[in-house]
Amino acid sequence: MGYSLYHTALDTPDIGYFQANITSIRDARPIPGARVQISTESYPEEILTEVETDGNGQTEVIELPAPPLEYSMIPGAEQPYANYNVRITAPEFETVEINGAEILSGETALQNTSLLPQEVSANLTEELFVVSPHTLYAEYPPKIPESEIKTVEETGEIVLSRVVIPEYVVVHDGPPSDSGAKNYYVTYRDYIKNVASSEIYATWPTETIIANVLAIQSITLNRVYTEWYRGKGYDFTITSSTAYDQKWIPGRNIYESISQVVDNVFANYLSRPNIAQPLFTQYCDGRQVSCPDWMRQWESKTLGDRGYSAIEILRSFYGNSLYINSSDEISGIPASWPGSNLTIGSRSDKVRQMQNQLNVIAGAYPLIPKIAEDGIFGPNTAEAVRVFQSIFNLPANGIVDYPTWYKISQIYVGVSRIAELQ
Repeated sequence: MGYSLYHTALDTPDIGYFQANITSIRDARPIPGARVQISTESYPEEILTEVETDGNGQTEVIELPAPPLEYSMIPGAEQPYANYNVRITAPEFETVEINGAEILSGETALQNTSLLPQEVSANLTEELFVVSPHTLYAEYPPKIPESEIKTVEETGEIVLSRVVIPEYVVVHDGPPSDSGAKNYYVTYRDYIKNVASSEIYATWPTETIIANVLAIQSITLNRVYTEWYRGKGYDFTITSSTAYDQKWIPGRNIYESISQVVDNVFANYLSRPNIAQPLFTQYCDGRQVSCPDWMRQWESKTLGDRGYSAIEILRSFYGNSLYINSSDEISGIPASWPGSNLTIGSRSDKVRQMQNQLNVIAGAYPLIPKIAEDGIFGPNTAEAVRVFQSIFNLPANGIVDYPTWYKISQIYVGVSRIAELQ
């Protein structure tokens, strides 16, 4: 079956979008000239399209057939996303294949993949990731109920003194008792984006996505704050089991709309008055699994359709005493958000610091122009910011807002830390 015939298939009349971002595991630098081949699961040997990465390690955004948008808008028996196989090759790097990448109607799927350099292993083999079905489509074990607030006795008396946004979490890819399951070190924001892309649909209203992301983050930060698993003798932060925690899938694509939400709210979590720890805000789909005292994801979508804000959605499930909290303690970040946007005309040490970080990043991403580190935000700085934003899937407005500041810091740390090790 060729591309044109597949495109006209009755089950995929809509269009979704795909972009790959390929970097090296060794030094976090982009890999230009990597080949990305895409095929369907039904005809894996027939290449639908092939694209190459540019100097920033990015492919162009390509169109792929997807099922009708309405499939992801109401609970039903129809799978709302199309599955594709993605094969990534680059000279002197390990080949990676992802089976089951998910394309939703109207949404941009981002395949962010890091490749292992050949010199790391003389006997490179092809790494295969198989993306399991979405939690809203397939049946998964229901969550084991836990208390929203953990007591000292429950946590094994290991509790942080304050809420800290971690740089990394260690994800155990299986239930806690599975000693053979692999542990993955994942940056906190990448973990949240992966879980949200696995637990809800990117086609849903923005306020619904925000509400669900906040619940996901609060669960995660509760595990971090209470040292839940380490207090029980395990060497990980959280699991990928839906029964115990949340679905996380190694190698899967995320979605641009979900990524942008997480970049805006990653330091937030859910609280109640006079309670220090983030709430363990469990949730379920409300269709295959019933949970009268938790957020029901499909109902949260309905409330978003009705114009409810994220906090209104959350309070309708968890009660009116719930509020959104924020932590200023963000691990692995050289300096905190300056408190207001940096734009043309801004002058400060924060501007100078940001200019320095952009120049370091430009050493790895050559399309970003080098700029003067003078603490003055002029047109050249704005252009460098715009290019950075376009590379890292942020609104390219040339303004260093909250998500842009922390994305610059995150990429700077990744690039400069590896450079120091070398």
